[in-house]
Amino acid sequence: MDSDTIAAVATPPGVSAVAVVRISGPRALAIADGCFEAARDGAWRAQRMRRGWLIDPRSGERIDDALAVAFLAPHSYTGEDVVELHVHGGAGVVNSCLLAALACGARAPEAGEFTRRAFVNGRIDLAQAEAVADLISAESRIAAKAAAVRLDGAVGRELRRSRDELLAALVEIEAHVDYPDEVDAPDGAAISRMLRAQRARIAELLAGAGVAQALRDGVECVIAGPPNAGKSSLLNALVEAERAIVSDIPGTTRDVIEDRVAVDGVVLRLRDTAGLRATSDVIEAQGVERARAALARAELVLLVIDGSKPLGVDERAAIAATDGARRIVIANKEDLGDAGARESRDLLRSEPAFVAGSVLDRACVTRIRAEIARAAWGGDAIDANAALVASRRQEQALARAAASLEDAMRTIDERLPSDLLTADLRAAVGAYGEVTGETVTADVLDGIFSRFCVGK
Repeated sequence: MDSDTIAAVATPPGVSAVAVVRISGPRALAIADGCFEAARDGAWRAQRMRRGWLIDPRSGERIDDALAVAFLAPHSYTGEDVVELHVHGGAGVVNSCLLAALACGARAPEAGEFTRRAFVNGRIDLAQAEAVADLISAESRIAAKAAAVRLDGAVGRELRRSRDELLAALVEIEAHVDYPDEVDAPDGAAISRMLRAQRARIAELLAGAGVAQALRDGVECVIAGPPNAGKSSLLNALVEAERAIVSDIPGTTRDVIEDRVAVDGVVLRLRDTAGLRATSDVIEAQGVERARAALARAELVLLVIDGSKPLGVDERAAIAATDGARRIVIANKEDLGDAGARESRDLLRSEPAFVAGSVLDRACVTRIRAEIARAAWGGDAIDANAALVASRRQEQALARAAASLEDAMRTIDERLPSDLLTADLRAAVGAYGEVTGETVTADVLDGIFSRFCVGK
């Protein structure tokens, strides 16, 4: 299948000035010749744009004024011959262009097949392939920058160096085990220093994993609390728009309202929920149940209570319902009084994140955003260059590598036979290979590339 030539639209659907249809594979140039008529004769030249016409391969009829550019193997994104056809972005023209390429012998690709071919052909490693998907889906400038840093391949280069060091040590150990009279025992102290250096580097990579994953995936954030506490006002203040209806009537919010907002480059998937309280209203009760379900899935809870009046049954119930969750307690409406704020502050003495104020006050909202950053990713300014481990798969593989290195270091420290090191070193090599792709399974590859759009 990988020897087939594939073609797909590489630009988003919808009307645009220009759209791109990408063709990749051994017959890319021949297929392009079948559906593109150049204004000037001549052979395809790498990375040289040609003007001409998109044509119907069956009738020879001109469909559109077009441009075409070739990227020749192995110096293309996929490592194969690639041709991009640039046509006007109306749906009719784009569909005609794709159908013309398919009529000339290309086939439609599977999701992510262009990038999978780049991986198979050695143009990128698996960590870089994952970064391609991250870059496409990035919703903030800093998330895009972090994905671009990962796409540059720093993790793969680092792990391949570490892998080579371990393999060299394995050669020494196994040579001594097989020929003890001819090959000296390896220098245990030198191997131990190498293992400790690798373990320290893994620790550095894993230290940035939480931030990297927050940048990549965002944070599931639920705004919860009793009715009429100011939850919808907080949502509107965070997104800086009248996203939710605000009313003094309790129970106005009946369903979960969703929106997204970036805080320091991390996207919060905000959910404004119905007020938590016992109610006989059937519709409101459904909203309360949905609010509780959203709380169960939340990574961060913004608990809003009315801080202007003494805590009542609903406020105490909401505090109890979110106990144990990663949360920020916001005593709202301080402009109207502070009885509830003082009472809740005394009740929540050990609560690390507590803000008293008014969500209508910009300074208060700024404090809330700072608490969100602190609670969700430590609050420090995000360094895109340190956000190198962005997937759970990579994090888990590196954690296994670290554990294997620690076992190997114990073997050396306890002066056990050097041949006992081999299993641990091989396990670490395998774990590194899971990140870069040398030892990954087909099922893992299928899962990774299923995230991609067809055109990438």
